[in-house]
Amino acid sequence: MAFEHLSCAHLQEQLSGNQERPTLIDIRDRASFEQAHIEGAVHVDNSTVSDFLRQADKLRPLVVYCYHGNSSQGAADYFNQQGFASTFSLDGGYEVWKTLS
Repeated sequence: MAFEHLSCAHLQEQLSGNQERPTLIDIRDRASFEQAHIEGAVHVDNSTVSDFLRQADKLRPLVVYCYHGNSSQGAADYFNQQGFASTFSLDGGYEVWKTLS
């Protein structure tokens, strides 16, 4: 199964509901992550991806986001290939997310 697209509005509903919270990963540059990110997100880049893969619960839904939702699609596909049960790319990325919160 391939990765799926997830709207910011749907993610917002998931995070405010009683459902299991997905694992959120931010693939933007570290400075952008440190300046602001979705609450509970983990920063993952080329230097930390191996550690993340070793420690991650691959049965939990995984949501990947970047700036605008473009790079996250390739990353979501990569994580899907690494055996995550359900992988999502956040449409519009952090730029849309910050307008909703």
